[in-house]
Amino acid sequence: MRILFISSTRVGDAILSTGLLDHLIGENPGASVTIACGPAAAPLFEAVPGLERIIVLDKMVLSLHWLMLWALCGRHVWDILVDLRNSAMFFLLPARKRHKLTRSRQPEHRVTQLARTLGLADNPPPPRLWLADKHVDEARRLIPDGPPVLAVGPTANWPAKTWRLEYFVELIERLTLPDGILPEGRVAVFARDDQRPMALRLIDAIPEEKRVDLMGRVDLLIAFACLARSAFFVGNDSGLMHLAAAGVPTLGLFGPSPETHYAPWGPLCAVARASVPYDEIFPADFDHRDSGTLMDSLSVGAAEEAARNLWRLARDQAA
Repeated sequence: MRILFISSTRVGDAILSTGLLDHLIGENPGASVTIACGPAAAPLFEAVPGLERIIVLDKMVLSLHWLMLWALCGRHVWDILVDLRNSAMFFLLPARKRHKLTRSRQPEHRVTQLARTLGLADNPPPPRLWLADKHVDEARRLIPDGPPVLAVGPTANWPAKTWRLEYFVELIERLTLPDGILPEGRVAVFARDDQRPMALRLIDAIPEEKRVDLMGRVDLLIAFACLARSAFFVGNDSGLMHLAAAGVPTLGLFGPSPETHYAPWGPLCAVARASVPYDEIFPADFDHRDSGTLMDSLSVGAAEEAARNLWRLARDQAA
């Protein structure tokens, strides 16, 4: 049994697709799995059970990356082909069973939309990530046993989706006070290496004895293993937020992006969004390259209340 799974370029969408992959692996034990995805998302799949190969689709001129995929995969007859990119490969690659992304006419979450590919929209499989021992061991080294950890994601792929750093600083202080959800907790800050300059002021504001600086220092699966050692995550709408939601109570902060489609997915996930509605906050002439934050109508108090409510839910479910 051979499965070809063509997933996303973007990290967040790739994470949200992993529930489908988990379903396929569970339905076809012992199958050999080949995954094709963008370079940023590729590390997510390193520890997938039955992994035969990861094919990195690095975008080329004239869409030659698809020709490369055909050249690499066209000599096989795939038992199951899943194409979440709706590419020409859906028609050109030989397969006994083939599935492509379909869309509902009604607004729906991305996880539900992806689940529709396999006819699972009524009971979408949740995102699932796999770890090797090396990821778990490294996470244990980076976050040793000790006080609980508040994980924070202060960046996003465009500035309009980023809450101001001074708001994060105040929220962290409130959540780690003696009457907060994580009294005297440590604070782990996550971001890509190229995003580090955006968040340095936040790092500097966290007392050194509480600070766990992971910005640019871990790959995606080690980041996931570190998140799994954390007690709670709060951060902007981003791939990191979806990574956290697969393993820890997660509060996503939203403004100029629709939580209807991209809220963190899971039973212990919630959203705190800007008080200005999405339809109003997102300007018709929006350009992500030069827009500053559009998150100012999300107050620290509203984010704190949402965090406390989610923490109570998590504690109730654990009891």
